[in-house]
Amino acid sequence: MVIAGGYSTRFGDEDKAVADLAGTPMIRRVVDRLAAVTDAVVVNCRADQRDAIATALEGATPTIEFALDPVEDRGPVAGIATGLEAVGETYGREFAAVVACDMPFVDPDLLERLYGRARDADADGAVVRLEDGWYQTTQAVYRTEPMAKACAATLESDDKRIVAALERVDYVTVAEDVLEDAGVDDATFESVDTREALEDAAARLE
Repeated sequence: MVIAGGYSTRFGDEDKAVADLAGTPMIRRVVDRLAAVTDAVVVNCRADQRDAIATALEGATPTIEFALDPVEDRGPVAGIATGLEAVGETYGREFAAVVACDMPFVDPDLLERLYGRARDADADGAVVRLEDGWYQTTQAVYRTEPMAKACAATLESDDKRIVAALERVDYVTVAEDVLEDAGVDDATFESVDTREALEDAAARLE
């Protein structure tokens, strides 16, 4: 699933999800990469974004479904909850990869590795622990039902961070240096969330 419901406050007036990145909408680049590992994608977004995103994704290889935010601007935890619920209800998938719409260099091999780690450990999720100690929670794999419930409970708590939701489930971690040794693209976690980052990404793609 792809999270796209944010207001792109650092990006300016344009919705970064459909911003032109070297001739292709950014969210289309994300979905095209996900096509290497899935045949179905749920996009979480606001109702006012749906038409533009649907246009950007016309002709995409995976089947596209939308999970619209029932309440806008509640943050990524709400988006993950809404999206994962839709993945379970619409596709019946036990696990789902979660990727932010501003990560156009997502490496499909990483998602395969995370899925394998979660499945082999019988865990509710697999996330990368970055070298600085932070967890990469918006490019991760989660078991749909437990993580959706964890996110819903977190939204009712005082601590509404994704990490707080993660702490409510049984998850495994993968160290960033392990991925580097395995040849995972080091640009996979790059967020294109400013106009400057968009220009830099476009220059590398053109």
